[in-house]
Amino acid sequence: MPRHEFQPGRLVAGAFLTLTAVIYAGDAGGAWETPWFVVIPVVTGGLCLAGAVGTLTGLLRRRRTRPRGTGADAPS
Repeated sequence: MPRHEFQPGRLVAGAFLTLTAVIYAGDAGGAWETPWFVVIPVVTGGLCLAGAVGTLTGLLRRRRTRPRGTGADAPS
């Protein structure tokens, strides 16, 4: 049993930040030449995507844990 719940938004953010680290490591190692501004869209896009995934996950979890029959559309 996991000790905490899975959070896909953090996974996406970590993947994009790891990609940024790989880009900088390749540049530092001399494998390729990377301008300094290239990683700005990678980090920004990754954080925006992680936020969207986190929001969607929260909405889905809230919808799944909501008790049935308590809303305005509940049968009388």
